[in-house]
Amino acid sequence: MHTPHRSLVRALVSAACTAALGAGLLAGTGTATAAAPSAPQLTAGSKVVGYFTEWGTYDRKYYVKNIETSGSGAKLTHINYAFGNVTGGKCAMGDSYAATDRAYTAAESVDGVADTWDQPLRGNFNQLLKLKKKHPGLKVLWSFGGWTWSSGFGEAAKNPAAFAQSCYDLVKNSKWAGVFDGIDIDWEYPNACGNTCDTSGREAFKNLMAALRAKFGSSNLVTAAITADATSGGKIDAADYAGAAPYVDWYNPMTYDYFGAWDAKGPTAPHSPLNSYSGIPKANYHSAATIAKLKGLGIPASKLLLGIGFYGRGWTGVTQAAPGGTATGPAAGTYEQGIEDYKVLKTKCPANGTVGGTAYAKCGSAWWSYDTPATIATKMTYKNQQGLGGTFFWELSGDTANGELIKAIN
Repeated sequence: MHTPHRSLVRALVSAACTAALGAGLLAGTGTATAAAPSAPQLTAGSKVVGYFTEWGTYDRKYYVKNIETSGSGAKLTHINYAFGNVTGGKCAMGDSYAATDRAYTAAESVDGVADTWDQPLRGNFNQLLKLKKKHPGLKVLWSFGGWTWSSGFGEAAKNPAAFAQSCYDLVKNSKWAGVFDGIDIDWEYPNACGNTCDTSGREAFKNLMAALRAKFGSSNLVTAAITADATSGGKIDAADYAGAAPYVDWYNPMTYDYFGAWDAKGPTAPHSPLNSYSGIPKANYHSAATIAKLKGLGIPASKLLLGIGFYGRGWTGVTQAAPGGTATGPAAGTYEQGIEDYKVLKTKCPANGTVGGTAYAKCGSAWWSYDTPATIATKMTYKNQQGLGGTFFWELSGDTANGELIKAIN
């Protein structure tokens, strides 16, 4: 789930996510069946989609330039710019200052050229244009919604065509022509509960995506981040994701945040397990179950990307090193309790164990789980075996300055 850093919200810094609350799962472990010797090997999807947060320009001081200096610009195929708002039945700008107005110094700018007071476009959008100039194959999508701003989708679903028109007019606005190659919808969650509860019905999501595809046409990308809750009668079952699949280029199932310190007393568990393991707190709360459920609905594997978190989730008051221990609450984090960037955890609480295909660590009374280059490699093997369309991750600023995690994806 993409949720806001509360400190940023308090600082009136736009905001809308960094992962909160859990997602659920069911279905089998979804391993690929052995192909007949004459069958062609499943070729892995090469999409690498990274979220870039609009509010990262503030407290985090993570700029579009950092995508380039970390080496990530050369490894990404797509960037999801998070987030636009959904309000009054329409797509709306999130934080216009960050998006189009903030002046970048030469040192902060992708190409080393400072913004001037009279140039027509500044901000993140202009920096993204400069990044695309360096990487002509790179595509950028504008993501709308997220944990904080999904409450507006219910109104939008009442008139999908009008919503789609508003989104097209905003995304393809001539003032930032060339920035965006399409739209990404992060509705958390259609006909189910996230930060708020939606009651627009099982068909609403399909109708919305159909309208977006009709408006944006085949020359633009239309994608969606979707729930990982594959439990019977859970969030995947609440909306017609299979019915909407023909209208999207791909789905980003949020295969992270299965467990976390919203369950303040534990048990401790990794937030993004690939597979089940002995003692997992909820059966089939893991990535392979999500993928198996979606594939079982008839959604093509090539339209499913595997989600990776570039952050960890943790508890404090933990005495047991192995997963399954009790806790007293969320561990301290830089921006929000219970969550921390990989780049911080790597040295603050180095991983010393693996479970369910991901890593965990105990340091003092804190217990954290997160992916490392080694566990990402394991997940990439799974992605290839399943014939998935690629990988996506939340979000770029969690990686190290030299792009350790994105290198592991590639």
